[in-house]
Amino acid sequence: MGVGTLVLQTKPLQESSDFIATVRSLHSSTVQPDVEGVVTRIFVKSGDRVSSGAPIVQIKPDKQQASVQSTQANRAGVEADVQYWRGQVKRLEALVAAGAISRQEFEQAQNQLHTAEARLDTLNAQVHEQQVELQYYRVSAPQAGVVGDIPIREGDRITKSTAITTIDDNDSLEAYVQVPLDRAPDLRIGLPVQLLDGEGKVTATNPVSFVAPRVDDATQTVLAKSALRERPPSIRTQQFVRSRIIWRSAPGLTIPITAVTRINGKYFCFVVESSPNGTVARQRPIEVGDLVGNDYVVKSGLAAGDRLIVSGIQKIGDGAPVKPE
Repeated sequence: MGVGTLVLQTKPLQESSDFIATVRSLHSSTVQPDVEGVVTRIFVKSGDRVSSGAPIVQIKPDKQQASVQSTQANRAGVEADVQYWRGQVKRLEALVAAGAISRQEFEQAQNQLHTAEARLDTLNAQVHEQQVELQYYRVSAPQAGVVGDIPIREGDRITKSTAITTIDDNDSLEAYVQVPLDRAPDLRIGLPVQLLDGEGKVTATNPVSFVAPRVDDATQTVLAKSALRERPPSIRTQQFVRSRIIWRSAPGLTIPITAVTRINGKYFCFVVESSPNGTVARQRPIEVGDLVGNDYVVKSGLAAGDRLIVSGIQKIGDGAPVKPE
């Protein structure tokens, strides 16, 4: 009987676990205003790439501008008082030295000057504070990146808690993997993390860059992060992706699923052995482990160099003469 055969050879076998990872940006922010008011203009649209400090939204600043102008007008009046009392003090200083006026009259003028200068300092601080707050009515990008969804429209009234939009830098991404506690002892920085596509093919491999020092009490998992220096171009922030952590790699044997038969819960295969009359098929009990693609990992029962029968199994039995092809 002609049969197809395969000479077994050891190869690196990986012990791994698959997870669903979440992609997050190292530089991601939510844009919120520092003041409340009515939106008069939106400078960007969703998907725009902006630089740090670029204008995002203009809030109507009329009320704040009026406050600044009122305080500046008050300051102008106080500045005039300061100039007047400085001139008075300078004039009275010469008179008191000549004995033309009393010392008390001179000190009263000095007190008036000090009071006016204190009021001027207070108004200067108020003007500066109001001018700084006036800048908040133009909301700017806190970082460079891509603008997300903008749920507000011109004419909307927003408050300090309103989320205007998000800005994400997709050039710096991380994969967040929640690892169950039973595998947590094996976690360490440097373990390979593979990203998989919909068909299970590896699209990128990056090392574990962070292992959380504590357990998430809600999920009872340990967070592992992997900086995505290598990644497919379709990856985006907040995306769920299939990932695989490679725990270790060691030499071992694999055999095709089609070469294995199961009888009463035990696994068997056929190998070609030499006999005085030629070559015969011998059935061997084996112990198999995890599936790797379409192959079983062999734990025991076979060794490198064995000639495994991979086709024609249905027509042979233990000891049957065979012709390897």
